[in-house]
Amino acid sequence: MLLAGDIGGTKTKLAVLSPESGLTPQAQATFKSAKYASLEAVAQEFLGETGTTVQRAVFGVAGPVVRGEATATNLPWVIREAALKQNLGLKEAKLLNDLEATAFGVPFLSPADLFALNDASPRSGTKVVIAPGTGLGEAVLAYRDGHYHVIPSEGGHVDFAPTNLFEIRLLRHLMGKHGHVSYERVCSGKGMPNIYAYLKKNRFAEESPEVAKALRKAADPTPVIVEQAMTGESELCVATLNAFVSILGAEAGNLALKVMATGGVYLGGGIPPKILSKLKDGTFMAAFVNKGRFAEVLAQIPVAIILNEETALLGAAAYGLGL
Repeated sequence: MLLAGDIGGTKTKLAVLSPESGLTPQAQATFKSAKYASLEAVAQEFLGETGTTVQRAVFGVAGPVVRGEATATNLPWVIREAALKQNLGLKEAKLLNDLEATAFGVPFLSPADLFALNDASPRSGTKVVIAPGTGLGEAVLAYRDGHYHVIPSEGGHVDFAPTNLFEIRLLRHLMGKHGHVSYERVCSGKGMPNIYAYLKKNRFAEESPEVAKALRKAADPTPVIVEQAMTGESELCVATLNAFVSILGAEAGNLALKVMATGGVYLGGGIPPKILSKLKDGTFMAAFVNKGRFAEVLAQIPVAIILNEETALLGAAAYGLGL
């Protein structure tokens, strides 16, 4: 029996599976992460409620995994494979980065789990995942011998490369504040407010009193910016989201070219489903294919948004079951 989990700063999703049932959970539940002192505490409650004994566990964790240890992002948890084995009585325990887990889930997504942004036909070959959420995650699925092998990446932290004069000015501004400027600095939930602040400072548009009040009250400004942009009520928020989507498209194209992702590009993370109509309007795809002589190559690569919120849990389960 396998315990699979998707560990996030807000929610922890757990499921029990067996080789006989495949990727259909025998039991599944979602917990508020902040209510618990540790992952072991959540797992023990879940297993106690279900009356299940498991021998193995695989968890996707929102945070870097180094030598079997992970510090969860936005949670005071340090998670160790050795401690999980001891405290839960397991034979095996494995920690994956959450985007690594998402990538393992991609081959098992159904058409209903995806929204295509272009008409390119799906093909076998390397796939990539780029996921703007709180940060910017990237992963590669290398196709070999009829199977996909996930290669984790910290590509979201590579140098931000401007593609137009506005982005050059944005880069210069952020270099003055931060020194090194990564794609995550502008293309994530953490980064979107940086674009907004730059546009506001340079008076690309006026900030409405309503938006200013909402931003002052918000613990996280990004949902406010996204909501106002999607309704079209704030010109400043619309300009911010336009820039964000264009930068995301450019970096998705960069990633696809670097590994020749003929199998497809998948947009994961929490932001893309919330800005679906914006991603459909052509801004993203225009930036994605804007690679000079290789524009036609990129136009033939399928691009889709992941709609299934349980893809990381699915991937942790697939990894644990050896699928």
